[in-house]
Order: sequence, then structure tokens, then C-alpha cells
Amino acid sequence: MLSWFQALMPKEQRFYDLFENHAETIVAAAHALRKLLDGGDALDNYVREIKFQENKADNLTADTLLAVRRTFITPFDRSDIRDLITAMDDTIDQMHQTAKATVLYEVKEFDPAMQRLGDIVIRAAEITQLSLPLLRSMAANSSKLNDYAQEISLIENESDAIHDQGLKELFLRYRHDEPMSFIVGAEIYGHLEKIVDGFEDVANRVTGIVIEHV
Repeated sequence: MLSWFQALMPKEQRFYDLFENHAETIVAAAHALRKLLDGGDALDNYVREIKFQENKADNLTADTLLAVRRTFITPFDRSDIRDLITAMDDTIDQMHQTAKATVLYEVKEFDPAMQRLGDIVIRAAEITQLSLPLLRSMAANSSKLNDYAQEISLIENESDAIHDQGLKELFLRYRHDEPMSFIVGAEIYGHLEKIVDGFEDVANRVTGIVIEHV
């Protein structure tokens, strides 16, 4: 009976698999978002791809939260697992919000600064994807994990500067007319900035886990 019961219980290893699978959806959505920001006639395809990846991420998040409740022994603190997967999910949720805004406001063309932020989103997503497998042996990988966290922080600072400059240029372009164009553009800039902020939150969660367990 005990062996049968244990076989039904999620294994510690599964948490790492869930984190890494979630990161794959984030990277896929980030690439779709960047293509969306190029504009053109294929926008609807990229919006659908982002939504598809966001749905996959939601399922992985739900699986992770369920596994936390069902597992007696977790690889690290339960609250840390919940906070990490939720922070990861917030990043792809913001990608989806960006895509929804482009559909809602029928935006077909995007500023170069928005496209540069899209490049930064891909960089942050890929660094996040590289960092998560290192949690499997966090003591041996603590230095590399710290390097990744610092890189994310630098990327976030870069995104702030691009966001502010892009917003200023948007204001100067539309301050005398077309106020709605400024409002719509500002909303898209806001979503893009929140995506990168979300990756910094993920990096901070990972750093906190490493500090507690190394």
C-alpha cells in the first residue's frame, strides 16, 4: 500500500521539470511578441501564438501549485516554489496583455523603441531559461546564477532608459494632436516595461532561493 501511495505522489524532480517547461513557453512567447512588433500582415498569427503559449504556461503554473499541495517533501520552501512560478507566469501574462492591446486598439505599426524592448524581452527570457536548470545543483551553480541575476538587472536598467526615451518621443509626436495615439502607445510601452520588470522579479526570486539554500 505504501509503495502504491508513493507512486501517486509527485516527485521532487517534477518541480524542476515544470519550471523548465514553463521557461520554454516564455521564450516561445517572447519570440512571437518580437515578430508581432515588426508589424505587417501576420500580426494575428503572432497574437494567437502568444495566447497559445500563455495557455500552456497557465496549465504548468496550475500543475506546479497543485504539486506543492500534494508533495510531502519539496526541493525548497513551498512558498518559494509558489512565488517563483507565479513570477514566471506574470511575465508571459504581460506578453499576452501586450498582444491584446494591439488587437483592441488595432495597432499595426510599432516604434523602433518598442522593437528594441522586444529584443530585450527575448534576451531576458533566454537568460531566465538558462538559469532555471541550474537550480537542480544550486550550490555548484550559485556563482553562475548570481551572474545571470546581475545580467537581468542590467537589462532591466536598459529597458527603463529605452522606455522613457520612447515615451518622450511619443509625447512630442502627438502632444498637439491625436492624443489617443499617445495613450495607446503609452499603454503598449507600459506593458513591455512590465514584462522586463517581471523577469527581474524572477531573477530576484531565484537569488533568494539560492541565498537560503547555499
